[in-house]
This record gives sequence, structure tokens and C-alpha cells, in this order.
Amino acid sequence: MMIEHKVNARIGLLGNPSDVYYGNTISLSLANFEASVKLEPSDHLKINPHPIHDLVQFQSLDHLVDRLQNGGYYGGVRLLMAICKVFHNYCKDNNITLHDRNFSLSYDTNIPRQMGLSGSGAITGLSGSSAIVCAAMNCLLDFYNVRHLVKVEVRPNLVLNAEKELGIVAGLQDRVAQVYGGLVYMDFSKEHMDKLGHGIYTPMDVSLLPPLYLIYAENPSDSGKVHSTVRQKWLNGDKFIISSMEEVANVAIEGQKALLEKDYSKFANLMNRNFDLRRSMFGDECLGDLNIEMVEIARRVGAASKFTGSGGAVVAFCPEGPSQEKLLQDEYKKAGFIIEQVKVVPSRLNVIDLKALS
Repeated sequence: MMIEHKVNARIGLLGNPSDVYYGNTISLSLANFEASVKLEPSDHLKINPHPIHDLVQFQSLDHLVDRLQNGGYYGGVRLLMAICKVFHNYCKDNNITLHDRNFSLSYDTNIPRQMGLSGSGAITGLSGSSAIVCAAMNCLLDFYNVRHLVKVEVRPNLVLNAEKELGIVAGLQDRVAQVYGGLVYMDFSKEHMDKLGHGIYTPMDVSLLPPLYLIYAENPSDSGKVHSTVRQKWLNGDKFIISSMEEVANVAIEGQKALLEKDYSKFANLMNRNFDLRRSMFGDECLGDLNIEMVEIARRVGAASKFTGSGGAVVAFCPEGPSQEKLLQDEYKKAGFIIEQVKVVPSRLNVIDLKALS
């Protein structure tokens, strides 16, 4: 019997990138884009290449070069292989017995590569690489009938570990959003990470969210450099970076409170503060002119805006309502950007998953 799982893109709503600095974040699962993985029983274990993303036959040298410039060198096959390895090793280390039947895996995705880069040269996008890995992990959990034996809180670590196998540098935030679905508040304090190996994740009611908009460029020419020297400065004890990252984490703490109280004026200010802090730490050269322009168009009409991840896409909120939203859409379209309303995926946790929560 075929097993198929779909996992959506995500938006880092508040607090990013403090998830990799023992901070706090709020993220949501985005219904606008998704990755899917299919698992089918088979005589041999087989990873099927995607006809576009894993292309190895080209019409010409120009075609090959164009494909690499737009899509990078790597498709999703290596992602599927990596999660198979990580899943196998986790089950072995935790005395979870797996049957010996084989399977084939195939994948598809419509998550744009340029949005909120989550992998170095991989299928990226509003966490495109992690969406594929997470969907494949869900297939493996069901194929081996071990969903009840792998704690939900641990699953984002498995997804991240698979990506780390491939040299993809990222934090847990995106993977948590994709494992849980819906809207999630995350606490990655050092105390929790050292003691548990993961953060404390609190699902929130998606109805607390105001209308949000997603903005991105169809053909980005300048995405900036993602993490620069900020992490090294943080590790070296740079006081400005450390205090700024603590402020970013506090944005998520205050943001949770603002959403629960439906204080959307405060929520808008926190979105802007999040981006301003990132900009002060990373600098304009790192962020890229195109990314900054996407944020500033919203600011010019009085809307709040920030990156969805590390750049490539922006999330915006119009605290003044429909008339401001119309102005926002007009300004982005005039500037040549794509804008669409954010659709939020409800929680993905089923009855078995809920029992597997700590």
C-alpha cells in the first residue's frame, strides 16, 4: 500500500534567527506551498530521482548551465537518503525494531527555491529542504509502524540531523513548525536544550493570527549572504551581538503575549523590531538590496514587515485593515514582486502523535 505525506513551507513569524542562539521563536505552517513524498513497497530499496530537480540529461550545454544557475547542483535524492540513514540509526540506538521489507521513495515540491533559504545549494525555499525530509520521515514512521515510539519533540531533531549530514546549516525552528503544523511558540533556552536535547514547543490557536501577506521575487537576482560572521561573533562573546540576539528572542516572548491578547498594534511593532535588530547585526550587504527593498515597500505604506527566514521572502501585516492591504498589494505589484495572502495549515498532529508527546 502506498503511503504519502505532505509537509508545507513555513514562515518564521517572530524571533528568528534566535533559535540557533538559545532564543525563542514563533512560526507557522504555510498552506501556500508544500512538498510531498510517496513511499511504496518494493523488492529493492530505491530512491527515485525527480524529473526536474534531479535532472541528469540536458538538451544542450546552455540548458545544463541554466539549470545549475537557477536550481543549484543538488536535488532531493540526497535528502531522502540522509533521512533514511538518520531514521535507521535513531531506531537502532533506541532499540526500536524495524521490519526488513523494502520500499521506494519519490518526492515532489512546489516550494520556491529562493524563499527563506534553508539549505546550502539544496532544494530550499520557505524551508523547502526540511519539508521534503519531514515528509519522508512521516512516511518511514508509518511504513515501519513506529510513530508511537518516536516522540514528537524528537522528530524535528531527526529532520535537522539529516540536513546536517549534507552540510546544511540551520536551526530547529523550521523543523518544529513542519512537524507540528499550525502556529507554534518555541522556547530554545540553553537549559531546555542541554537537559532535553530539544526546546519546549507550545501550539497556539491559528485564529489568533491577523491577516498576513507573503511577498517574494519570481526571479531574485540578489539574495545577500545568509549568516555572515554573526554566529562567530556570538561564539566569541561579542556583547552587541549577544544582547541584540537576546532582544530578538524577547520579541517572540512579547509576540506570544500580544497574539494571545489580540494586541495587533504591538504585534506590528514587534515584527518591525525583529527585522531592525537583524539588520543591525547582519548589515545591509549581508541581507541584500532586493530583500531590504521588499521590507521597505511595506514600511512605506505603514505596514509591518520582516523576513520569513534568512531572506528571499517577506511577511507583511497591515494594522490599518483592508484599505492599507489594497495599497500594499498595489505597491508590490508595481515593483514587480509577487504578493499573496498567507494561508495557515492547522495542526498536523494526529491521535497517535498526541500520545507520543512528552
